[in-house]
Amino acid sequence: MAHIILVTGGSRSGKSSFAEKYLKEIDGKTLYIATAIAFDEEMKDRVLKHQSMRPETWDTYEGYKQLDQVIADDGAQYACLLLDCVTLWVTNLMFEYLETNDYDTLTQAEIGGVEKKIIYEVERMIEQLRRSNLHVVLVTNEVGSSLVPENKLGRIFRDIQGRINQLLGNASDEVYFVVCGQSMKIK
Repeated sequence: MAHIILVTGGSRSGKSSFAEKYLKEIDGKTLYIATAIAFDEEMKDRVLKHQSMRPETWDTYEGYKQLDQVIADDGAQYACLLLDCVTLWVTNLMFEYLETNDYDTLTQAEIGGVEKKIIYEVERMIEQLRRSNLHVVLVTNEVGSSLVPENKLGRIFRDIQGRINQLLGNASDEVYFVVCGQSMKIK
């Protein structure tokens, strides 16, 4: 049976370092699911930096679509799985599912439809993880400790991400909060 750990915290808090260190201590082949999409040079540099820090023995899947299927197809050949990060996964799904660029005109029904699709993707991934024997670490950003976002799209994202984090926290065996490079077990 899978053992799922959720690691949350603010940007640049040390979440990824904590997650990577945790899995490096487990002897076994690791699949690293990287959900970032490099749209500009700065993001490409970030991706390259992250890639260079991973052990050579880790395999990487870069993408955000149908992660449940990736886990179903490839998960059995690994002892560990690291998904970094849930926040970018949700962001990518949100923009894929939004059918307009005029975010200020989105109705509650449209927003609710997008959220349902994202929740469905997350629940399918959780189900697939639960069927596995993987040591799993999911990295996400804590979005509820800040000010209310200034614009509608920011508020929509914060609300969806916050509910996804709750879903993952409830589904996880352990939850860690990381701040200033220090981790605190909260579940």
